[in-house]
Amino acid sequence: MNNHENSTYPRSQPRGASVWLLITAVLLTASALRSPITGVGSIIGEIEAATGLSHTMSGMLTTLPLIAFSIFALTAPRLSASLGMERTLFYSMLLMTVGIVIRSLPSVTALFGGTALIGIAIAVCNVLLPGLIKKDFAHRVGLMTSLYTSALNLWAAIASGISVPISHSAFGWRGALGCWAILTIITAIFWFPLLRRKPQRPVRVSAAAHAELKRTTIWRSPVAWQVTIFMGFQSIMFYVGISWLPEILHDQGMSSEKAGWMVSLMQMVSMAGSFVMPLIAARTHSQKILSAASAALFFVGFGGIWLAPTAFATLFIILIGLGCGTTFGLVIVFFALRARTAEQAAELSGMAQSVGYILAAFGPTLFGFIHDQTGNWNTPLAVIVGLSIFTIIFGYAAGRKGYVGPK
Repeated sequence: MNNHENSTYPRSQPRGASVWLLITAVLLTASALRSPITGVGSIIGEIEAATGLSHTMSGMLTTLPLIAFSIFALTAPRLSASLGMERTLFYSMLLMTVGIVIRSLPSVTALFGGTALIGIAIAVCNVLLPGLIKKDFAHRVGLMTSLYTSALNLWAAIASGISVPISHSAFGWRGALGCWAILTIITAIFWFPLLRRKPQRPVRVSAAAHAELKRTTIWRSPVAWQVTIFMGFQSIMFYVGISWLPEILHDQGMSSEKAGWMVSLMQMVSMAGSFVMPLIAARTHSQKILSAASAALFFVGFGGIWLAPTAFATLFIILIGLGCGTTFGLVIVFFALRARTAEQAAELSGMAQSVGYILAAFGPTLFGFIHDQTGNWNTPLAVIVGLSIFTIIFGYAAGRKGYVGPK
């Protein structure tokens, strides 16, 4: 290769049995990305009773992974460039297994230390999987994104449901936290044979094109910022919803048990939305109307919770759930649709998730702070309805046809 050319290295496309092995590994990884976290909320009372943790400290068991998502999302593309996507995902599953085991040990320090390791591993996988889908399933991005987001949401709901029965068994709450190591070990086993995949021969590109690619950074791309801010706002909507809607509905006169089921309903509807939307989005030239309409569901849903009688709460919870699922599915598929290469998809995913999850971490806290200052839910709900308008605007912008890098 002379001084006027450079190269990139596309990975070989999976074929035959390798396709199904890769699909299984991707779906197993997706299943492990939320289940070790969402199961904590169901048994938080038992953890507090056993450890003496305050509400603030126990809340960190959910907030700490979100902070890790934000910080370590930016390291994932560099790790992938150094080790390869498959190898990085394999090591991440091993790290998550170690974190899950440490978290279940009889020590408060281990509880938080293991949770931090889990968050780091999930952060890397969150970023790389959309890039891997772009790389290995370029002609099936919508379908694979739908399967990926559905597996993620399904196992999040399963974890919330089975954690309490496990904690009430002989295994106790530590067993409920530690059981997810079985899933991560199985996932690592499926990634192991994929480590042998070889890159194809390099494809040469002109020196001018290579120089332009080097000058272009994701952080200077308007398209990247539109996707990033859209993800940040939709993440706030989701985490505010799962954090505060049960208490809001209870204060409006709904029983605690029914209010809890409302959040379960929201998650189940969200799963349906996250499956269908990427399939639709991948078949459209522009997704601006889809994105704006999906974000508008938050405006109607939270507005209804704020202003309408509680008797209509189920309808508005369904709308919020659809908003959560469809906007999340859109954001994930945007990582592939707004990038020209798998590397760009991974970089965009890292940027969007880094900023998005830090917003998600502070969103519910700010919502609760406003409630504490005002003594009612009217002002916080008015704020979240106002933020939903910005979600619509940035959703429309992110949905316009465009790319984060040059042609």
